[in-house]
Amino acid sequence: MSSHADTIDHHHDHTTTTGIPNKKLVMWAFLASDCMFFGVLIATHMIYRLYPPPGAPDPMDIFSIELTSFSTFILLMSSLMMALAVNAIQKNNLKSMRLSLLTTVFFGTIFLGCQVYEFQHFVYAKHLTLTNSIFGSTFYTLTGTHGTHVAIGVFWLILMYVRSFQPAAGIKDKGWFWRGLIHIAAVIGVVIFSMFAVIGLTHTLQAGEGFGAFLSHDFGLLIGLAVTTALSFYLARPRGPVAFGEANAIDVESMGLYWHFVDIVWIVIFTAVYLLEYL
Repeated sequence: MSSHADTIDHHHDHTTTTGIPNKKLVMWAFLASDCMFFGVLIATHMIYRLYPPPGAPDPMDIFSIELTSFSTFILLMSSLMMALAVNAIQKNNLKSMRLSLLTTVFFGTIFLGCQVYEFQHFVYAKHLTLTNSIFGSTFYTLTGTHGTHVAIGVFWLILMYVRSFQPAAGIKDKGWFWRGLIHIAAVIGVVIFSMFAVIGLTHTLQAGEGFGAFLSHDFGLLIGLAVTTALSFYLARPRGPVAFGEANAIDVESMGLYWHFVDIVWIVIFTAVYLLEYL
């Protein structure tokens, strides 16, 4: 009984001098430094917003608040799924944790696809680049840095998901290493194909065309998505006991801290960069 409680109680770890697990403490320290980094980027953008140079573009003529609001909602829903993943692993429910992690990856991919589309639209349709205005420089640096954080988080989620299939100690499985690498590649393939599918669908809808036009334009993309998805499901078949359980809850919690931080930072960016322009 006591050993079970010690396994799942990560809030009062008596093996450390602080009572906080070392992995979580390191993550908090990293997030604190990252918070200051984003604070500088946001403050820089806000300063140039208050004192725009002559000829600066009007953000309201550039932004699409509907698309950004949708991607913000998707990212917030991903935080919910991340919380469900943490709750599931604390109850040793691997199936639920994996499903929640994959859903979080899916939502993160939609957000990245919307951001890539937004950048393309701003550059080619609105002629806002990184170098032709101070607004473009601060905007792309800030939102691009956040997008990089989301991409890193998605990759981390994929690694954690595939790690949950590692065979338990004592089980001989010589093919696990290569199968794990293929599994990672397959899930990354699903993410990449899904992101480009989101971009293609958004382009099609913005052009006023129907879903049929999207299917005809991006049929090869959808085939690639179907193949990588089928391969991912095949590699996720149960193969016996695994070396991942509630004892690894601290790893999922640490990843959850990072993901929630990225979501909170985006709420601040969405408010400071987008919403303030409409007030």
